Amino acid sequence: MAKPLWTPSAAKIESANMTAFHASVECQWNVKLPDYAALHAFSITEMEKFWVSIRDYCGLIAENWGERVIINGDKMPGAKFFPDARLNFAENLLRRRDDAPALIFQAEDKVRRELSWRELYDAVSTLAQALRDFGVGPGDRCAGFIPNSPDAIIAMLATTSLGAVWTSSSPDFGDRGVLDRFGQVEPTVLFTADGYFYNGKAHDSRSRVASFIGDLPSVRKVIVCPLIEDNPDVSSIPNAVTLAEATAPYAAADINFEQMPFDAPLYIMYSSGTTGKPKCIVHGAGRVLLMHVKEHVLHCDIKPDDRVFYFTTCGWMMWNWLASGLAARATLLLYDGSPFYPDGNVLFDFADDVKMTMFGTSAKYIDALAKAGVRPMETHELSTVRTMTSTGSPLVAEGFDYVYDHVKRDICLSSIAGGTDIVGCFLGGNPIGPVHRGEIQVPVLGMAVDVFDDEANSIQGKKGEMVCTKAFPTMPLYFWDDESGERYHDAYFDKFPNIWCHGDFLELTDNGGYVIYGRSDATLNPGGVRIGTAEIYRQVEQLDEVVEGLVIGQDWDNDTRVVLFTVLRDGVVLDDALRDRIRKRIRQNCTPRHMPAKIIQVTDIPRTRSGKITELAVRDVVHGREVKNQEALANPEALDLYSGLPELTTA
Repeated sequence: MAKPLWTPSAAKIESANMTAFHASVECQWNVKLPDYAALHAFSITEMEKFWVSIRDYCGLIAENWGERVIINGDKMPGAKFFPDARLNFAENLLRRRDDAPALIFQAEDKVRRELSWRELYDAVSTLAQALRDFGVGPGDRCAGFIPNSPDAIIAMLATTSLGAVWTSSSPDFGDRGVLDRFGQVEPTVLFTADGYFYNGKAHDSRSRVASFIGDLPSVRKVIVCPLIEDNPDVSSIPNAVTLAEATAPYAAADINFEQMPFDAPLYIMYSSGTTGKPKCIVHGAGRVLLMHVKEHVLHCDIKPDDRVFYFTTCGWMMWNWLASGLAARATLLLYDGSPFYPDGNVLFDFADDVKMTMFGTSAKYIDALAKAGVRPMETHELSTVRTMTSTGSPLVAEGFDYVYDHVKRDICLSSIAGGTDIVGCFLGGNPIGPVHRGEIQVPVLGMAVDVFDDEANSIQGKKGEMVCTKAFPTMPLYFWDDESGERYHDAYFDKFPNIWCHGDFLELTDNGGYVIYGRSDATLNPGGVRIGTAEIYRQVEQLDEVVEGLVIGQDWDNDTRVVLFTVLRDGVVLDDALRDRIRKRIRQNCTPRHMPAKIIQVTDIPRTRSGKITELAVRDVVHGREVKNQEALANPEALDLYSGLPELTTA
C-alpha cells in the first residue's frame, strides 16, 4: 500500500464527528464495527438502521416521522425513504436564532455583508409573508436569476418554508439559456439582483431581465435585490418591486413552516443542456436534507460555528449543497465574483480574514493556481482551514501534490464526486482516514458504489463504469414533463437494469480509494480499448507550455483516432518539438494507445457555465453535427475554432 500524503492525528480522529457517529451507531444498534469499511458495509446492508441513525445523530426535526423508514428498498427507481414523514426543509436550516454569524458575504472588493442567525430568520420571515400574499404556495416554483449572495439564500429559504420549489441560475446565463430552463418549469416569482460584480466591473441584470421576462408569462412578480445600488430603479421591468418594497408591510415573526411530505419537490436542477434543452431534475425535500447533513457533518466534519465555503454560483449544484450547511449550524461563507481578481490570492485572503474552516473549490481552480504560481503556504496563515474539497472534474495526482506542497500540509484534501443528478456525492472524504495521492478517499456512507465492466461484473484495479447497486435518498423524484418516466429511466438505468449507472469512468485502487478518468460517454476507443480523457489531461497539463487541453475521439478509417487540442501560454507556438515532447510524455506515462494522432493548437476551449469542458460538443463540431443548445455554454463562440480544421481531413 502506498504511503499516504496525509494522515489525521490522534487528536483529529478523536474529535471528528465521524468517530462520534461511529460510536453512536454501535451503541444504538448493539453492533461492533471495527473500521470505516465495516461502518460503510453496515450503511448499505442495514439501510433502515443507518438512515435512522443519520436522522437522530444530526437532530433533524419533523412534524411526524412515521413508523416506516424505507419501502420498495430493492427498486431503483421506486424506493421511498420515510414515506409517512412530514417536515419542512427550511425549518431544519433555521433552527438557530442567536446573534452569531449565519452568513458572511463578499463580492470581490466591492461589497461585504454579514447576517446573524437572528437577522437571517427575520429576513426569511418577512419575505415568506410577502410571497404568501403574492399567492405562492406548496408546489409553486420560485426562480432565482441571481448572484451568490445572502439574498439568494433568503429567497430559497422563504420559498421552501412555504412548501414551494426553488430553482436558480447564475446571472451570466444568456437569455436563451434562462428561458430553456425557467420556461419549462413556469415560475410564479422571479428573484434577481440589480447586477453583479466580475473582474472589478459592475454588470447590470435589470436590462437582461427586462429583455426576457416577456417570454416567461407565468411570472407574476419580479423581486429585485440590491447589490450594485442601495435603492435600485426597477421601473424597466414589468411587475417588479425591490426586496425592500416587497417586505416593507410585514414585521418579523415566527415562521409558519409548511409541513410537507418527505418527497415533496424542493429543488429543480438542470443538466448541462449541451445536447438539447436541459433536463429538469426534481429533487425531494427530505431526501436532500438527509443526504446533505450526512455529507456535511460526517464526511466534511462540519461542526456548529464552523465557517464553510464553496466557490460556486447559483447555477451549479454546489450552491444548493453549500446552503444545507445551515442545517449543521455552521456559518456559510459566500463569495461572488472572479476567483482571480485582483489576483489568485483573493480567496486565500478571504479564508484568513473570516477564519474559514472548509475551503471548497474545483479541480480546475487548483490547477489554475498551480499554473499561475500561487503559493498560499508562503503568504497566508490558513490556520483555521481543516478541510479542502475539490470537485467538478477529476483532481489529478499533481493537484494533490500542489495542495500539500503549496497550500497547507495538515489538511484533509477531499476530492468528492457526485453530480447534479443526485445533488450530492457518491465518493468523498473521510476525515479520520488517510489521503492517498490522486485518489478519492472512500465511498460515502449509504452509497453502494461499485465498478462494473460491460457485463456487470464487479472489478478492482481496472477501469469501468461507476455504479450504485442500492437505492439512496437523492435519486431524483422525476424529470419535469416526463410523465412516463422513460427519460429518467434511460438516463441512469438503461445500461444495467435496477442499477444506477452514473456515467463516470472509475477505478477502485489497491488502497481502497477511487480514481475517476472522466465521463464514460466521453471515453476514447482507439482499437476498441477504452481510454479516459483525464489520463491524457494529467500528462499534458503538467507541461509548462500548456495551459489546458481537450481530447476527443475522431472517427477515422473505420476506427477512432485520438485528437488533442491545446491552449498554450502566451507567446508559445505548437511546433514539432513541442508535439514530440507531448507525445513522449503521454507514451511514457500512459500507453501507446493514449498518444494523440493529431495535436492542434487552439486559443480557447468551450465550457459549461459551471466550468466543465465540453468534449461532446467539440466532438459534434468536428464531425459536422449540430450542437443543439449552445446557450448552455459560457463561451459558445469557442466552438467555431473547431469547425472545418484542415488538419482533421488528412491522415
